[in-house]
Amino acid sequence: MATVNYSVPDEIKERFNQVFAHENKSHLIAELMKQAITEKERQARRVQVVDALLKLQAQQKPLPTKAIKIARQKGRP
Repeated sequence: MATVNYSVPDEIKERFNQVFAHENKSHLIAELMKQAITEKERQARRVQVVDALLKLQAQQKPLPTKAIKIARQKGRP
């Protein structure tokens, strides 16, 4: 197991120690780090998906206004 050393503001450290006084802080920090990694990876995937969709959209030819109007009316009762 590795040891990490990060600086945090004193008030955050004090509050963290108060709130989690009777818990395994090493385990808790490891879980928070896992969550941060997962969220960062999700965000990167979202960016890739949005970029891919925008690229596809840019390749599409615009529909004529008449075709859009017909499509809107076609599905209505």
